[in-house]
Amino acid sequence: MHTLYDKGVQIDVIAKTLGLDRKTVRRYAHAATPDDASRGTGSRRYGQIHAYSPYLCRRWNEGCTDAARLHAEIVELGYRGSKRTVRRHLQQIRASGKPAPDKPKELTVRKVTWLITAHPDKTDEGNALKLKQLLAHCPELEFVTDCVRDFAQMMTERRGSELESWLTLAENTGLKPLQSLARGLRQDFDAVTAELTLEWSSGKVEGNVNRVKRIKRDSYGRAGFDLLRRQILFAD
Repeated sequence: MHTLYDKGVQIDVIAKTLGLDRKTVRRYAHAATPDDASRGTGSRRYGQIHAYSPYLCRRWNEGCTDAARLHAEIVELGYRGSKRTVRRHLQQIRASGKPAPDKPKELTVRKVTWLITAHPDKTDEGNALKLKQLLAHCPELEFVTDCVRDFAQMMTERRGSELESWLTLAENTGLKPLQSLARGLRQDFDAVTAELTLEWSSGKVEGNVNRVKRIKRDSYGRAGFDLLRRQILFAD
């Protein structure tokens, strides 16, 4: 996996070539060692590298392009990841043939949220490239993106039977927001499953409740039950 991944082969292609699940390939590709993958800490360690990105960019522009040496330097600063992670982080700069950016361009939270939640078919090439670069630098968001899109597909195609497997996936990501969401959905598991499966919803009920409230407000809250009943029955 690492041999193919380091050559720039996409995770989907690796999974198809090796006959493995895409999520399994991603977990091992982002892990420095097999132990990291089994503990689910590979992506978290990879995320630590961004705290040292300004230092690495400055040293790169000063002429130090040896990943092993740069790894040793940031280890002294407190970094606990592997040389492979540093090498992969510098791969994009090396491939560009240009100096490292003094200050990487940052995406806003609103923009990142839109990139993750937007329908892939409605995302233009520029935004698709931004999302791809973002996920390459932050593997944690790749798990979030997969969960968001899987849930959206499950919702639009009414595949409520897949809710249990989705909750398990969300819980196993190790990301607290997704784990919290999964716990909340489990508390109303049957209701959520029905909502994702059946064509019926509470929309009509909510609409009637709002209609009753409007009629009551028109009477300034002074109408009794009998008058409200007549107004509601004759409103149609």
